[in-house]
Amino acid sequence: MIVNNQTQRIYKNLHNAYLEKFELWKHDIVFSLQWWIGVLLTVLPWIFWLIYRKKDSTHRLMYVAFFVMVFSVWSDSIGVQLGWWYYNYEVLPFSPSYKPWDFTLIPVFTIFSIQVKPQVKMVIKALIYSLLISFISEPLFVWSGLVVYTKWKYIYSFPIYFVIYLLSHYLSRRNTFNKI
Repeated sequence: MIVNNQTQRIYKNLHNAYLEKFELWKHDIVFSLQWWIGVLLTVLPWIFWLIYRKKDSTHRLMYVAFFVMVFSVWSDSIGVQLGWWYYNYEVLPFSPSYKPWDFTLIPVFTIFSIQVKPQVKMVIKALIYSLLISFISEPLFVWSGLVVYTKWKYIYSFPIYFVIYLLSHYLSRRNTFNKI
């Protein structure tokens, strides 16, 4: 019974913190310039990809994008909950992750990278992909104030993005789907 009471107290504190965060979002974040930037970063990359995608690979690339989204949301939530970083201007305040990053920027950049110059070795592409995200995109997001790194360094992201690209590349090459 002690564990149940402690768990209940912890979740009550989390709920109260969420209500406080929601009030902040409602009064100071929604419709701010940073919020509109987040909305545009959520929508525009998908429009760009829809225009420039390789049409006959749409389903295969969406399969990869879904994998990247799930991994991104999961790892982003862990990072926020462990206090490694936090977001100042969330598009939606309902989970501890930055939706434009997890649902659009990383997945679209991944599938776009896979379809561009497919003859280039995947390790070279993974290296370029990881370098661009870890040492250009992330610092740009920190500089803009959208994210604050409290216990995270850019170099920590490099091997994670390297593996994400390798797994995504692998998934994009699968031909083993059977009819249902």
